[in-house]
Amino acid sequence: MSYRINRRAFLGGAASVITWATLPFYARAATTTNLIRVEWQTFKTTPHYAPFLNAVRTMQANTNAADPNSWQYWTNVHANYCPHKQPYFLAWHRGYLYYLERQIRLVSGDAGFTLPYWDWFTNPHVPAEFTDQASGNPLYCPRLNTNVYNALDLSPWASTTVNFQRGTVNSFEEKFETAPHNPVHNIIGNSMATMQSPRDPIFYLHHANVDRLWHAWALPDGRTMPVPSDPYWSGLFTYATGLTILKEQTYSARTRLGYDYDNASRPTTMPPQAQVGRIIRVQASIGPSHTRPPAGSFTATAARNIDTGVRSIGGVKAVTLREQSTTARITGEAASTAPVQQLLSATAAPYAAAERGDRSSAASVNGAAAGQYRSIRVVFDEISLTQAGAAGGYYYNVYLNLPDRFDTDTARQQNLLGTFGAFEIAGASHHGMVMLEYPATASLLKTGNGASRDYYVTLERVNGPNAPRGAVINVGEIRVELSTEPAYIVSPARSRAPTDVPY
Repeated sequence: MSYRINRRAFLGGAASVITWATLPFYARAATTTNLIRVEWQTFKTTPHYAPFLNAVRTMQANTNAADPNSWQYWTNVHANYCPHKQPYFLAWHRGYLYYLERQIRLVSGDAGFTLPYWDWFTNPHVPAEFTDQASGNPLYCPRLNTNVYNALDLSPWASTTVNFQRGTVNSFEEKFETAPHNPVHNIIGNSMATMQSPRDPIFYLHHANVDRLWHAWALPDGRTMPVPSDPYWSGLFTYATGLTILKEQTYSARTRLGYDYDNASRPTTMPPQAQVGRIIRVQASIGPSHTRPPAGSFTATAARNIDTGVRSIGGVKAVTLREQSTTARITGEAASTAPVQQLLSATAAPYAAAERGDRSSAASVNGAAAGQYRSIRVVFDEISLTQAGAAGGYYYNVYLNLPDRFDTDTARQQNLLGTFGAFEIAGASHHGMVMLEYPATASLLKTGNGASRDYYVTLERVNGPNAPRGAVINVGEIRVELSTEPAYIVSPARSRAPTDVPY
């Protein structure tokens, strides 16, 4: 896509200009003196506000994208290395913000500077300083929307979210990236709906809040995150040539990176809904009960082998998404009924144990025996954005097997597979493909729909106050796949033990 850059040229240029970062991070001892990151409304009243504006203005004016003192340098770091819909999404971004924060201290000369955060659960509107179009305002960037209320979701903090890392049952990282993280990018739109999203200064306040909310979830004492000594934290994150950080150093902001937040409480309520002249309702939901959108008239695709150990059991093709919500009815081949039922039967008990946090009873959580199918997923393949769709301002909730009548809270716990919009598509393109996979085993276990050959994939449209109309996304095929890959991790990384160092 057009936002990608020449990675080799970028990395080659970056190697010669890094200053404070020329030594690997792990060669420097982590500080125990915590600097405090504060919310934007507090930050703008501090002496750090003016140096921050000057630093952003200076970095934006620097046209040398190979220079860490330029704004584009840090945008390119994100475009080249950030993991989305992959493990370490939260940890990689923590290190990224840490390094950007240090660079702003150098450029501004403000040794006490810390990145502010934007608490969208308190105020879902982009702060006014970022929407002021006055000449010379370095915080202004064209955006489709400045109200992200319809992006917000409290479900990652449900009591059922018992694990941290992606690939485990009820993973915080996976749930939180799905929503509210991705929808905030989609609703704001323009640059924020692409992998060039750090061009918009609000990106860093958004991600500082993401980091804060991960920190809040992990308290007290690391909750169910893998302990620092676990192999999960082995290895390095790379941001540019010569700019790396030990994964283990991103385990904790407080004890590893030397900063904390002024507010580490978990969100429990949605912010006020009122907007001028009308009421905004979260997730486009009106009333306690809803009807599943009708199925579109899509042409079926045949069951076939996709790859070694991967078989499509059926699909539909040529799906064009517009402002209306829709459902794709996929009928699985007759021969799929037995392996689907076998897979779900073998997986049900260990999955339930893992969901309770009982790892001793979840040893066989991968389900079926070796050589048989072990997971089910819904795949969107051959995806393209229209010109209007590429700018964002909207997204779709992807549900599997919604009943004819449903309530949103139950559906989000049992039927939601993920979100789908310009930002998710940009992330897929960023990793060299235009295909998105949505794990579906857990949803089928929760809803008990394994005996039916019909799979209903619903795409519920959610809009920001300004959203495009007409065609926004084309999907070559939506299909249901059986795979020999495990549905989730057999033995999740070890949780915190009392003898481990504090979080």
